[in-house]
Amino acid sequence: MEIVFINTKSKNSEIFSLLDLDNIHEILKRFSYIKEPLEVKIFAINESISSNKLSKLKNHFDKINICSLCIYSNNRDTIISGKSLRINSAFNKEQEIKNKLILHNPKKKDDFLHKGTIRSGERISSNGNLFIIGDVNPGAIVSAKENIYVWGKLLGIAFAGKSGNKNSSIASLYLKPLQLRIADVIAIGPNEKPKNYYPEIALIEKQTIIIKPHLIESKN
Repeated sequence: MEIVFINTKSKNSEIFSLLDLDNIHEILKRFSYIKEPLEVKIFAINESISSNKLSKLKNHFDKINICSLCIYSNNRDTIISGKSLRINSAFNKEQEIKNKLILHNPKKKDDFLHKGTIRSGERISSNGNLFIIGDVNPGAIVSAKENIYVWGKLLGIAFAGKSGNKNSSIASLYLKPLQLRIADVIAIGPNEKPKNYYPEIALIEKQTIIIKPHLIESKN
């Protein structure tokens, strides 16, 4: 499992891989001096975690200043274990979990972050993940070998998975593109405007690009 600690004041985050509970004491020492409340997120992909193990882990977390704890997993047994302990637990598909987790990972050297509006005729590309803080206007083209994340309106053309990875995805706060492409699958953007301003994600299911809500948090 991967565990992310987020400082609610500075928004800084650190991520740790935890195979067992043997090294949890060393991990928590890093946060024992922090006065600001911490958010803790557990990401468990294809991993069944018993309620007993989660209970022990939760007891360790109670020793530091934690304001919220949640679990994301594609394993139903893990979700059941979390809910039995009244832990905020959300069942997500594997790729959705990876999309959430990547937002907390240290930036890879091939990833690219662009701040500002991308106007008609402009092109932005990344050899890894592409992060855009701003709008992608009609006539603009954005592409990435992996995933595309737009913190703004995506109104132009977006091409994710240029390397052929069909597990890539395209996410935006407002998703109404002219065209979407993931690997070798192409789709024309929807005619209807999004009804609400909430994050949406485009991904491949059964060789077709679909768009659905991109839920970041899920309550019990």
